[in-house]
Amino acid sequence: MNAASAQESKDPKATEVWQPEPEVVTPAAAGNTAPPADAIVLFDGTNLDEWASAADANAPAQWTVSGGAVTVKKGTGNIRTKRSFTDYQLHLEWRIPGNISGEGQARGNSGLFLASTGPGDEGYEIQILDSYNNRTYSNGQAGAIYKQHVPLVNANRRPGEWQAYDVVWTAPRFNDDGSLKSPARVTAFLNGVLVQNNVELQGVTVYIGKPFYKKHGPAPIKLQDHGDPSEPISFRNIWIREI
Repeated sequence: MNAASAQESKDPKATEVWQPEPEVVTPAAAGNTAPPADAIVLFDGTNLDEWASAADANAPAQWTVSGGAVTVKKGTGNIRTKRSFTDYQLHLEWRIPGNISGEGQARGNSGLFLASTGPGDEGYEIQILDSYNNRTYSNGQAGAIYKQHVPLVNANRRPGEWQAYDVVWTAPRFNDDGSLKSPARVTAFLNGVLVQNNVELQGVTVYIGKPFYKKHGPAPIKLQDHGDPSEPISFRNIWIREI
């Protein structure tokens, strides 16, 4: 590797994709998203009993529950489910505050980690961000598998409105020696609009460099307390069906 290549490999911009820019599609009005009878309810608007600190699974999640929603309490860290999962269908609703400030990646940034592989930002992330009239790199906007797959379209609602992810996650499988047997796959809908169609992941999410796989088993789901200074976002109505 020459010096220029070595320097580029340490630059997060080296893995940003700006073109093509996903077409904007206006989603339909929000519908009935109550959990089905066989779902595990991870957050019903009343408590965080199903969640813990991502940094310490024995410590409670410190985010704020109020008015049927949970809001990121900035500086307290990521939170994760107490349970671990393999393959599943997940529903999660999120809201960018109406008074959101900032631009690009510093505007309502968070992440839904479909399988958490460590206490920080390790794992496989689908991006959460205000992408309503807020341009950033295409593989880093809401609906993206962060730095891996650009969303098919931009189906974001304006700040202040609730948005919904519906995700089908197929976990990776590994051989006994730790090598990859089959990669992770994701199908995702944002506000009822298909944004990821059974895409194959190249490995865990990384901010700088290329994704990679490291053997793991069932894993918790994680929500990110991002370090940007914009106003904190909220979540509600989170449920999962194991498949």
